[in-house]
Amino acid sequence: MTTLVVLGAAGDLTSRLLLPGLADLLVSHHGGDLDLHLVGADRDEREQAWWTGVVRAAAESAGARGPAVDALVESTRYAAVDVSERGSLARLVQEAGAEGPGGPGGPGDEASSRDVVLYFALPPAVTGSALRALQPGDLPHGTRLVLEKPFGHDRESAAELNELLTTLVPEDHVHRVDHFLGKSTVLNILGLRFANRLFEPMWSAEHVERVDVVFDEDLGLAGRAGYYDHAGAMADMVQSHLLQLLALLAMEPPSTISPRDLRDAKAAALRATRLWDEDDPASCTRRARWTAGTIGDEKLGAYADEPGVDPERETETLAEVVLAVDTWRWAGVPFRLRSGKALSTRRKEAVITFKHVPHLPTGLLGTQSPTRLRIGFGPDDVTLELDLNGEDDAFGLERAALSTELSPGELTAYGQVLLGVLKGDPTLSVRGDTAEQCWRVVEPVVRAWSQGLVPLETYPAGSGGPRGTGLMADVDAQGCV
Repeated sequence: MTTLVVLGAAGDLTSRLLLPGLADLLVSHHGGDLDLHLVGADRDEREQAWWTGVVRAAAESAGARGPAVDALVESTRYAAVDVSERGSLARLVQEAGAEGPGGPGGPGDEASSRDVVLYFALPPAVTGSALRALQPGDLPHGTRLVLEKPFGHDRESAAELNELLTTLVPEDHVHRVDHFLGKSTVLNILGLRFANRLFEPMWSAEHVERVDVVFDEDLGLAGRAGYYDHAGAMADMVQSHLLQLLALLAMEPPSTISPRDLRDAKAAALRATRLWDEDDPASCTRRARWTAGTIGDEKLGAYADEPGVDPERETETLAEVVLAVDTWRWAGVPFRLRSGKALSTRRKEAVITFKHVPHLPTGLLGTQSPTRLRIGFGPDDVTLELDLNGEDDAFGLERAALSTELSPGELTAYGQVLLGVLKGDPTLSVRGDTAEQCWRVVEPVVRAWSQGLVPLETYPAGSGGPRGTGLMADVDAQGCV
């Protein structure tokens, strides 16, 4: 029996992603045994009818219907609370742990055994203030804390936040959410690598030329200027989501998919990850932001002119970095991570480019292209690009692609993450040491940017990005980019 308390009930994250994911989970076969009560909390005083309407609308947007959803909507309640005020959040948690479906003061024998899951759907600064307002012993035994990224703003702040959390709850009761880890396609990396003898023996520096992880969007800010202008592409995508993908691609095979084994393997891969050329950080990274342009039929103004943006902050809307993974498996293989907004093409994929064969028999005509394995994250698919004999010339090479769509999975990414949270399974949560390692990896990049060693380039909205960047641009193993 669990009470889920959502802090930031009036926020976009709650209505757009969190509540639809929860409703989706309730109507899935995974949600059949969830005894769940929902409390929404925010700073402003609001009518209960408003919150009930938010929950109902979120369920309808997910197409989720049924007795479990109806029961959640009917029993949910709203609480006004200032989470940064000492004692306020502790009282809310105590109340949530002592209430059943009928609200505070419900049946004592049922209510007394309820665990509380505290979901911080709040800006990072507010989350920090709320945690600092809590004292050791404020939270009942069994309380779980769920935090959204970014986790801190650098390695030092992440370490301080981790230290604070250990005074409140055990590490396995902290869920640092990265919803990318709940995407079915991302989880399919595990099956693709470890269940197919064709790939795992080839998954090393002996056969792989380079690895690219690209998350390009053809959208602008979509109303997120307040958050994005303080984060930028590096913290929003590269430092968090894309490094988690790198860890799954680069890690050694774990013995099991248990939380400890899987997270240990990811942590080991990230500890071995560094900037490609630590002596010259500027040579291994780029940053840029969009100027006015056109995406499809829509005109988009310059990022610097967007409402809520401070042009003097020089926030990047595209970040690219080349990394090395110092292990026997990956020595000498560049990993390029790139993410950008307002680009011409929506491209979300990991691409493993294999080395050319040592010798092409004389008489095979045509230009040899490298074998590539593409793992798409939207659309969800896997494509293997090969050179085959041509249709018209039996000795001529032609490009072919073998492709299959991946199952979207029963749950949305947030539904999958919430399932782990509510079940107390931290497998898909980011461990504290891993969060610190992700900041360590990008520290030299951020430092080089702040010192002006890497210019802030520009690219027109609707273009492919700054000249010379992009998946098809060759990565020079000597010169990085």
